[in-house]
Amino acid sequence: MTFNESSSLPGTGEQRPVSVLTWLLMATLAAVGAALLYLAGLFVMVLWYNKVNPGSSAIMQQTLATLRQTSPEARLEHSWVDYENISINLKRAVIASEDARFFDHTGVEWEAIRKAWEYNRQQAQQGRNRMRGGSTITQQLAKNLFLSNERSYIRKGQELIITYMIELVMSKQRILELYLNLAQWGNDIFGAEAAAENYFKTTADRLTTSQAARLAAMLPNPAYYQQKGTTVFLASRTRTIQQRMRLVSIPE
Repeated sequence: MTFNESSSLPGTGEQRPVSVLTWLLMATLAAVGAALLYLAGLFVMVLWYNKVNPGSSAIMQQTLATLRQTSPEARLEHSWVDYENISINLKRAVIASEDARFFDHTGVEWEAIRKAWEYNRQQAQQGRNRMRGGSTITQQLAKNLFLSNERSYIRKGQELIITYMIELVMSKQRILELYLNLAQWGNDIFGAEAAAENYFKTTADRLTTSQAARLAAMLPNPAYYQQKGTTVFLASRTRTIQQRMRLVSIPE
């Protein structure tokens, strides 16, 4: 089978049909080339953010666009604060809550993902909505900085690729600094400084142990806790994190 399009045979002027196989090969090469360009672009951006503090993130932009659908004047609360100006308590609390093996992995905890999947499957079977995530801090940063809240295998694949890029390029300190400045702590609240001001009328460098533990406990569902305030589960989770914090080391 051939297409009608053709090319000239050298020196004869005769037309040679282009086969389906040739078109498929050309399409495949084009797709591979596009994918490589996309990955190269992502890697350049990872290199850039290793040195330059982002003023926003993909999740922040997505959130703002959603808010402005109902409130055109909506704004996000966000202020960048350098790593040394973030409370040690918050650094410890977030690692204790979100990624206990932060120093040990290279971006992805496959066993944690498997356990989270099994837990969520059981919850769904029992008609419960409480889900557990298996993402590391680096994976969450990859999603927050470059991607979206969409749940799909394609987005998860992109997240994994970016995660390994981040771990290759950035130090653990830089990863944690970016994460704490871009994490969502409410419907319109992003970063440790805005969270400290909004919930405790203080600054990120003055957060106490209990305040930091509560902010860390909010991370899986920040918009919900912003609206509901302290719940029984949130209080219990805060106490658990606070107990674990003393065992946590942080990047220096």
